[in-house]
Amino acid sequence: MAAHLSSGRVNLTLLREAGRRELREFLDKCAGSKAIVWDEYLTGPFGLIAQYSLLKEHEVEKMFTLKPGRLPQADVKNVIFFVRPKLELMDIITDNVLREDRGRSPQRDFHILFVPRRSLLCEQWLKEQGVLGSFIHREQYSLDLIPFDGDLLSMESESAFKECYLESDQTSLYHAAKGLMTLQALYGTIPQIFGKGECARHVANMMIRMKREFPGSQNSIFPVFDTLLLLDRNVDLLTPLATQLTYEGLIDEIYGIQNTYVKLPPEKFAPKKQGEGGKDLPTEPKKLQLNSAEELYAEIRDKNFNAVGSVLSKKAKIISAAFEPKGNTDLWTALRAEVCMVLHHILAPNLGHCYHQERHHAKTVGEIKQFVSQLPHMQAARSSLANHTSIAELIKDITTSEDFFDNLTVEQEFMSGIDTDKVNNYIEDCIAQKHPLIKILRLVCLQSVCNSGLKQKVLDHYKREILQTYGYEHILTLNNLEKAGLLKPQTSGRNNYPTIRKTLRLWMDDVNEQNPNDISYVYSGYAPLSVRLAQLLARPGWRSIEEVLKMLPGPHFEERQQLPTGLQKKRQHGENRVTLVFFLGGVTYAEIAALRFLSQMEDGGTEYVIATTKLINGTSWIKSLMEKLEPAPF
Repeated sequence: MAAHLSSGRVNLTLLREAGRRELREFLDKCAGSKAIVWDEYLTGPFGLIAQYSLLKEHEVEKMFTLKPGRLPQADVKNVIFFVRPKLELMDIITDNVLREDRGRSPQRDFHILFVPRRSLLCEQWLKEQGVLGSFIHREQYSLDLIPFDGDLLSMESESAFKECYLESDQTSLYHAAKGLMTLQALYGTIPQIFGKGECARHVANMMIRMKREFPGSQNSIFPVFDTLLLLDRNVDLLTPLATQLTYEGLIDEIYGIQNTYVKLPPEKFAPKKQGEGGKDLPTEPKKLQLNSAEELYAEIRDKNFNAVGSVLSKKAKIISAAFEPKGNTDLWTALRAEVCMVLHHILAPNLGHCYHQERHHAKTVGEIKQFVSQLPHMQAARSSLANHTSIAELIKDITTSEDFFDNLTVEQEFMSGIDTDKVNNYIEDCIAQKHPLIKILRLVCLQSVCNSGLKQKVLDHYKREILQTYGYEHILTLNNLEKAGLLKPQTSGRNNYPTIRKTLRLWMDDVNEQNPNDISYVYSGYAPLSVRLAQLLARPGWRSIEEVLKMLPGPHFEERQQLPTGLQKKRQHGENRVTLVFFLGGVTYAEIAALRFLSQMEDGGTEYVIATTKLINGTSWIKSLMEKLEPAPF
């Protein structure tokens, strides 16, 4: 578990409570019974702020998903639309309102809550459709930064990267700046701001302007954060393209984590009963929440996957020993051996028998009470171990496959600078066998980034092969990737990547996956460029890498914010600095793991809290840049 989670210096529950308060205030304005109509994308993020019980307390009786047609029947006084400010959603709301039975008695009141900002364009659209007057309350809910964990905040703005780098739309940057201002209102003014990239510069400028326009926003709270580091995603395009090799990163790569939840194939989680074979296997995916509240997950989430097996094995021994009755040791030794050797599933011991034996050997009522009080925790630990053993098995089935190994080998060759300037045979074979397009695009973009762009001949060859195999409708996607700097021709004729790689020590040959001593363990050799920049900023400072910073896109800068008298921090001996790293355009779980690793280093001197516009992996990132153009129907 990251050091700053246990230190309690950054308590993100304040932010969650502020969000709940704002929600309560709005619900109380709509007096009487309520039904909420949800923009489906918002249900996950809202679930991290407020549980259903809070909504129920404020007379929310029904909840529906926003879709065209007539609204479902609900005997309520108020219907509230929770939506993002998007025109396509306004069309659906218009349809809902126009189909409302005006003859019904009593009539229902409509309200609309825009998340995270009201939109004049949307309101104008509703006015033109003749329904704007139907809404009694039209307000906004500032869902800017959502606490995902004790050290992690996300805006969950799925199109932020595309908006910033393809459409020159700075809306998400404005929301980032607003979120940071809210954070400073709760946790004090951040004295130092460092940044790298055009978007980082924009956000810093917006924050400075907001502070100037609202001088009353300067508070007298002792600052929790010492430094804010704003990083553009396009400063480090390489990291998200590579396959993450931490436990949490691989879960996200293979199954996708949405708002701390993952859906997994159910067959590995079915309870195994003797004599029943494989009948009646569950068909619904197994849904699990993944966060640091679960002790075992907090321990293994940031480890390289190759180091996870030994931890699970040790836990299995500890747990089976805890359940082991004093008498029948042969049975329990056999069970423990099987659990540790196979780690396929945890055989459920007979709790009643276990309790009976322990009670038989207990000498006092106090001892019996103590044993019984430990049972829920022991059961939870055993259930957690069973789940993560099953997940590890699912992942291992994929990571031990030939295809995964071949793909990873090519990635690591590119990242270490091998054969980045010519057409790659493995990529050609994958295209010929029509492997998933996103896999191809990740590899080709990775090669392009590791070569500071591809020679025109190589780029044209890849484009031709992709379009002929997957369809010419993907020409717009290739154009987007080029515009974003991911897949481009080498213009200067010079490849800067080897210099950047050597200066920042981005490739480590002797990586230790079991007991790491460097952040490169998260990719089994490659150290995320973004996290290396954060590490070098803390010590010895960016002046030591001035030349390399000039090779990376966008300006680098430093701003200082004046603190009111008496709020300057006098650091105690041995007290760590706290740095908030904000990734504009998305962050991967592997980068988060690397920053947590730096937080835990005994001589590191810095604790990190991470914020981002969106939690991403290579697949979701490339997908956000793809154009969904349907091929012609002839």
